[in-house]
Amino acid sequence: QLVESGGGLVESGGSLRLSCVASGKDLNYYGIGWFRQVPGKERAEVACIKSNEDEVKYPGDAVKGRFTISRDSAKNSVSLEISEMKLEDTGVYYCAAEAFGDCTDEVYEYEYWGRGTQVTVSS
Repeated sequence: QLVESGGGLVESGGSLRLSCVASGKDLNYYGIGWFRQVPGKERAEVACIKSNEDEVKYPGDAVKGRFTISRDSAKNSVSLEISEMKLEDTGVYYCAAEAFGDCTDEVYEYEYWGRGTQVTVSS
C-alpha cells in the first residue's frame, strides 16, 4: 500500500513537499511516478524516478525546474518537491509504483497506487 502526504493549501509562489511511503513493499525496487489529476481530466504524470535512482523524468515543460523527485531509501519513501508554485499545479497528487523499476507515463503500467493528496494553490 502506498500513502501520500504533504498536500494542502499554499499561496502562489510558495513551495510544498509531498511524500509517498509504502508498507509491505521496498520502493527501492520500483519505478515511482507522481501523477496529478484535476476534475474532468485524466491523471497526468509530473515526475518519475527509476529504481536505480540515476534517471528521473519530468514529462511536460511546465514542471521542469520547479519539480524535484527524490528517494529516501532509509525511509522507504519517495518525495516530490514543488517550488514556485502556480495555480495550475492545483490537483490531487498520486504516487504509483511500477514493478519493473522503470519510468513510464502510462497510467496502466503502474501496478500500485496511493489514494492521493490534495494540493491547492491560491492566488
